[in-house]
This record gives sequence, structure tokens and C-alpha cells, in this order.
Amino acid sequence: MTPAALRSSAYSSYASRAYAARPELFAQVAEWASSRVTRAWIEARLNALCASCAADGTLDEAALKTALRRLRTEVFCTVMERDLAGHADVAEVTGAMTDLAELTIQRALAVLSADLEALFGEPRGPDGERLTLGVVGMGKLGGRELNASSDIDLIFVYEEDGETAGGQRAPLTTQEFFTRLGRRLIGALAELTQDGYVFRVDMRLRPNGDSGPLVCSLGMLEEYFYVQGREWERYAWIKGRLVSEDESDSAKRLAKQLEAIVTPFVYRRYLDYGVIAAIRSLHAQIRQEAQRRASMRPDKADDIKLGRGGIREIEFSAQVFQLIRGGQAAEFRIRPTLAVLARAAAHGLIATQVCKALSDAYLFLRTVEHRLQYRNDAQTHAMPVAPEERARLAESLGFADYAALMATLDAHREVVEEQFDEIFADKVSGQGGCGVPEDSAASWVWSSALGDESASEELVASLAELGFTSPAGLLERLTNVWKSGRYAGLPAKSRERFDIVAQRTLAAAQSIEPPERRGDTVMRLFDLLEATAKRGAYLALLTEYPAALDRVLSVLGGSRWASGYLIRHPQLLDELLDDEAIASPFDWPEFKRSLRASLAAADGAEQQMDLLRHAHQAEVFRILLIDLAGKLTVEHVSDRLSELADAVLDVTVETVWKQFPKRHREVPKFAVIAYGKLGGKELGYASDLDLIFLYDDPDDAASDVYAMFARRLITWLTTATGAGTLFDVDLRLRPNGESGLLVTSLQSFRAYQIREGDAANTAWVWEHQALSRARYCAGDAAIGEQFEAIRAEVLVMPREAQALAREIVAMRERVFAGHPNRTALFDLKHDRGGMVDIEFIVQYWVLLHSREHREFVRNAGNISLLRIAAQCGLMTDEEAETLGAAYRTYRKLQHKLRLDGMEKARIDPETVAGKRAAVVSWWERVFAGLA
Repeated sequence: MTPAALRSSAYSSYASRAYAARPELFAQVAEWASSRVTRAWIEARLNALCASCAADGTLDEAALKTALRRLRTEVFCTVMERDLAGHADVAEVTGAMTDLAELTIQRALAVLSADLEALFGEPRGPDGERLTLGVVGMGKLGGRELNASSDIDLIFVYEEDGETAGGQRAPLTTQEFFTRLGRRLIGALAELTQDGYVFRVDMRLRPNGDSGPLVCSLGMLEEYFYVQGREWERYAWIKGRLVSEDESDSAKRLAKQLEAIVTPFVYRRYLDYGVIAAIRSLHAQIRQEAQRRASMRPDKADDIKLGRGGIREIEFSAQVFQLIRGGQAAEFRIRPTLAVLARAAAHGLIATQVCKALSDAYLFLRTVEHRLQYRNDAQTHAMPVAPEERARLAESLGFADYAALMATLDAHREVVEEQFDEIFADKVSGQGGCGVPEDSAASWVWSSALGDESASEELVASLAELGFTSPAGLLERLTNVWKSGRYAGLPAKSRERFDIVAQRTLAAAQSIEPPERRGDTVMRLFDLLEATAKRGAYLALLTEYPAALDRVLSVLGGSRWASGYLIRHPQLLDELLDDEAIASPFDWPEFKRSLRASLAAADGAEQQMDLLRHAHQAEVFRILLIDLAGKLTVEHVSDRLSELADAVLDVTVETVWKQFPKRHREVPKFAVIAYGKLGGKELGYASDLDLIFLYDDPDDAASDVYAMFARRLITWLTTATGAGTLFDVDLRLRPNGESGLLVTSLQSFRAYQIREGDAANTAWVWEHQALSRARYCAGDAAIGEQFEAIRAEVLVMPREAQALAREIVAMRERVFAGHPNRTALFDLKHDRGGMVDIEFIVQYWVLLHSREHREFVRNAGNISLLRIAAQCGLMTDEEAETLGAAYRTYRKLQHKLRLDGMEKARIDPETVAGKRAAVVSWWERVFAGLA
């Protein structure tokens, strides 16, 4: 590039003045613009300028100001030149300006601190430790997104109060010392000299704004957050980060302590939908201010930053996901806007195409922003009015004319505006603030009338009008809630949201079918509201997203068990918003990858245990939602729940081992074997896990190591944390039962299973029955393969039919005696002719015939094994279908009853009389004369 070809000289009045003031700069920019502007290059130029400005090798404050301002001119002009020539993308421009800000702040701090310390001595804490001033970059500086002519928002912090060590003058308190340093730093950057300025500095984001002290200790900052911190400040602190030096011990301490204070203030532990209204309010204030300015300057009305569809709306659309989810998902605690959008898309919070559209709009708007600011080095976001300025701008962006530019700009803004409105539009405006007419029956029912005993008859009539079949009982429940201390003690905003949800629920009840479910559904909703009312975020979610409330009512009406699950785990309300997740296929490898990433980013074992529970609960709830929608058979529900348990167990084994202090290898030679319902892939929503643990490790200490590891693993699986429990685990099926070792070596397991039968050991056949439904489910896959080989070896062992039948029948008697049914109802599982009879018939055939019919070895589930029995000539195809249909019906009925909250699956015997008779008949055919 030759000097004559500089685009910046022709486009920018600022550049023209800079080249006139420093003639050598023209050729220098032409040379520098041939390469990417990097932090290393900026730092090299800074060093060179400081050296040339220093008198007698000493860089005083005046020389520092000169060097910094000349550097700023060089970087600004070089970046501009590359951008106008199409060689620099937005990331290079914003990155270069951010690097410039960081390097100038750090260099100024070093020079000015040394100057002050020569007078007053080093600032020290109570224990004599050296203290430093921390400069927190907020806004675009914090996000590494500075525009070409940006202010920088700063906050000054220090660790704790103390005083300087003393020098030429009397000691100062650290507060006074850092206040002086902060003032001089602002002057070094923002003071206008003959060389211009470096950055305009804005300190208004500090605690208490302009009326607060210029610098604050971390203790003061923490107290301010706790007592006075406002929602908009949480938004502001998302991007906050230290931009001062980070190598010294004092700087590292400061950074660690600052993060510990800021993180819980910004990111709440629970999903935080209340922030939507707060950001909506903040956006409204910003727009009002922008409109006020526009009314004063009509020629500056079209603002691409603060106007509709502008940069700020993209930033808000991205950062709302951080504020809502960052408390639970550490991967959302990032700063750059485009990175946040990508993370939101990866989590299914926005569609991939929406992410791309917003990202494209953001890059285009930022490019236009830079073009506007290059003209006169002005912090402007207003589109030009003068025809010649419009033409110049359009040409610099590669458009034929201004109309073509505006067509593209408006298309981008329309996309941004639409997405912003989808997230932030006030969904509770109008009609009394809740979408329910003020004179409707629902508004009348949930009102102060509940506190007026004389209004009871009218309220009952209104509830009947709303479609409730038992209005008196519902009225009693509503009255109790209205008069409860829990409701009365809610903060005003939470109570307002509670009222909105209550009225909407009553208004929506008429759509609940059948009508007799309406009262129960609404009462369950109020159970949920009472359980979650103190967590305003959940009330905010149901208020902000009416569709979520509709789905909640659908879940609560469809299943008593689901209702209890949702009340125990209210964070699952968030899942009701995710249409894509509900509709998408189950991808367990991706689930495990995402879960591993979340666990790796977690802060300690406690948070990891919570994350495991939240991930498991979310997937169980997703399966439940699809189940209630009628899109899964009971077999598919069990398959999905079993696959989920396998995935969670596998990730948990990995995670616990990584933290296990006694581990002697990177990957444990340890496997989890599933028995019972998990082993047979017939897991239900509330099933416990029958597990055993195997290891195959030649290390001398392996037995003790894996025993300790298994205890730690069980703790992780079963401990109740703030997020609930993960699984109930039953280990009684391990070799030698409750008296046996917690973990068994593979060799010992084989020896135990293959041993000769002992007449005194009545558990032997039962253990082989259980083994017929066992499978490897997590941990070392090689051990899993060896276990499957041992299982096959055991199942094909020769057995004598009559002895085996006696053992099976005796075990069936014990199971029957252990589950007495003194009602007239039929117990689907344990009564004669029920599920256990079918399972024992299948297990008998598996143990007796696997030697000659190897198809029986496959852990295929009872219905498939019945078909195999037909193929082997043990029954006809029609008989296999009859018995299989009975088993399938029993499971469907059991599943439905469990969803309705029934602990015991018992029904009217006439409902399944034919199927029960068929099962009893087959039991007698198989075992009569043998036992």
C-alpha cells in the first residue's frame, strides 16, 4: 500500500488532521496497515513512544500523556485504514481498541503508582501485604468489544483498608492513596491536551454513582451489592473484569476476591426470570432518554445503538440468558455478545438460524457504527442527515447508494426488533395487567372477595360458571391460600405475579378435560405456587410466559406423580419453554458430552452433585412431557429412563474418580452392573436401581481402593442435596448379599456364580434368576464384556427341570407372602396371575433352556423372550402373544396408576379377568407336576 492510497485520509476528517499534525504518520500508517493490528504490535509501539518521550530516560506524567495520546492516534488511524480497505473485521477493530485501553491503563498505573509511592510509600494492608489498585473495565471494555471512538466505563477497587508505608511525606490511608492514584489515572487517559486524549472515562457505574467515593474497598462493594445493588447493576457487572495488571500476588488476590463477590450478585443460584422485567424496564429508560435527545436534535434521531433493532437490543437479548441461567450453568458466565448468542443456541434457547441472524446483524451494525465514528472521532451512533455524508457512508460500506444501505440496515433491525420483542415484550400488559378482563369471573374469584365470608355463595357460583364441578371444595382451598401468612408475607412484586398466575389459571380451567379434573388440577397449581412463591423467579417465569403456564396445567392435570415431581423440583418449569428440546430426539452421547462440560466448569463437588441432579431431573421431565402427550409407549418410556440412568451413572463414575484422592490410575478398572428393572430396561419414573460393582485391576491395593471409591460413588448417587437425590440404590444383589463385599473382583464374581449348587444355599437359583435380567451399564466397557461372558456361561449351565421348578415355585411363594393384599382389588404385580408370575415363567425357561436355545441368553425383555419361547416350541405364537399382551397391559396399567400417584398398582379384578386367568393357566401348565 502506497501513501497515496490511504482511504482513511479521504474518508476521515480526524485522520486528515492527524496526518497534517504529524506528517510522518501518513507513511507509517500505510506500512502498519499491511498487517493485522495485534496486542504485541501495540505494546511495541507503546514502548517506543514512551522511550522517545522520556526525558533523561525518565517517563514523567507529562511525557506519559504525550506517549499515550500519540499511541492512540496511531492505533486509531491504522485500524481505520485496515477496516476501510476491507482487511480488518469487527473482531480486529474491537480487539485492537480493547488492547489499546488495557495497555494504556496498565502503563499509566505503573508510572503513576511509582510516582506516588516515591512520596508516600507502598500501600499496605493490615498484615503488611502490598495492595494494588484494581481497575475494573465495564461495558464494552469488559467484554473486549470497544468501538472505535468509545468511552471506557471504569470502577476502581482495592482489597482492604490500610495505609502507605511512608516515604518523603506522611503516610496516607489506602483509601486516600488510591483516590489520588485514580484521579491521576483518569487525567492521564481523558485530559484533553494538544495531542488529544486517549479515552473518555466514565465512572458513573461505581457504587452510588457520582455521589459515591471514587474508589471502594471490596468490603464496601460487597455490602453495597447486598444492601443496595439493583437489577440494572447486575446487568452491568456481567461484563465487569479487571483490566489492570494481573501478574503480582496482590493483583491475583484481588481478582479472586472480586470474582467471589461479583458472581453471586450477578448470577443467582436459581433460574432467574424476574430479570426479564428488570431489563425491559432498563431498556425502556434508555429508549426514553434516546427519544428525549432525538426530540432535541431531530437530525440525530436514527440511532443504531439505542434505537429499535439496534446494538443494545442484541446485547440485551443475549445477556438475559446469562442472568437467567448463569447461576446454574457456569458456561454462560462469559462476556462477548456473540459468544453468548452461540452458547444460547448450543443450549437450544434460540434457534440456530436466529443466532446467525442476530450475529450477522450485530456485525453489520458494529461495522456501520465504526464508519460513523471514524469521520470525526466522535462517540456517535446516529445515521447522517446531510446527503453528501450519506453518500460517503454508503460508499465506504460498498453500497451503490444510501437507499441500498438503508434497505440492508432496516432488514437487520427488523430481525433484531422481532427477536427482542419475543423475549421482552410485556406479556402481562392490558386487561387488568394479567390478560384476564377485570370484570371476569376469574378476576372476581381471586380477589379480596375471598376474605369476605358474605361473598361465599357468589364465589361458588362464579367457580361453577368457570366450569368447576365441585366449586365448594375449591373455594375452601383458595380461601385458605388467600388468608395464609405465606401469601400475605410475599413481597409486593411477587404477590402481584402470584395474583396474575392465579387469575389466569382460573380463567384457563374451562379448557381442562375432563371437567372433573379441573378442581384437582387447579389445587395442584396452587400447591406449586405455594411451594415456589418465595422464589420470585418461578412466579416471573409463569407470568412472563403464558405458554409455560398452559403446559404446567397440562402436566398437573395429567399426572399426580408429575405434579409432586414438579413441586419438588420447580427449576423444571424452565423445561416447559423449550419446544425444541421436547421435540428433538434423545442423543445420549451429546447429553454426556454436555454434562461433562458443565461438571468441568463447576465450582467444587457440591455444585457438581447439584448439576448431576438437575441434568437427570430435566431429562426425566422431558420424557414425562412426551409421555403425557401420548407420544411414547410404556416400553419406550422405560427404555429412555434406562438409557438416561446408564448415561448419568457413566458420567458420575468418571467425575467421582477424577476427585478421588486414592486413585492410582487415570481411568478406573471398575464397572457398574444393573439388575432388576434397570437391568431389564423396564425402569419406571420412581424406580430404585439394583446395582453391583465389579473391578478387574491387578494392583495390590485395588480391593481397598475400589471399596472406598464405591462408597464415595454411592454417596454421590444417594445423598440429598439442595437439588434433591439422584437415585435410590439397592446393593443387596451383590455376591453374598448384605454380608458380602461392596465391590467384587471379576474373578471372584465368576467363581461365585459358577460354583456347584449348595443345598443349604437357597439363594443360589434366585441369584441366577436375577442374573437373567442383569447387564453392564456403566464404567469400564472391557469389564462389561467379560461380565456378559460370565452371565452367558452361567445361564447355559445344565439344570434339572424338577429341582429348578421347585426352587422357582418356592421363591414365588416367598414373594407372594412378602406382599400381602388384603383388599378386594387385584395387585397387578404380586397377586396370582400378575406380572411376577409371567416374569418367573420366563426366568424358568431362560435358566432351563438357554443351553440348547442360546437365543434365551439375550437380555431382550419379557415380551421378546416369550416370542423366543414360541420359536423354541415351548408355546405357540398365539399363546406367546396372549401372555405378552397380558404383560404389556399390566405394565400400561401400572404405569398409569403410578402417574396418578398410587404407590400400589391395584385395580378392579374384573378389568383384567381374562388376562389374569390366562396367566394362572400358564403357571399351572408350566409348573404343575414339576414342583
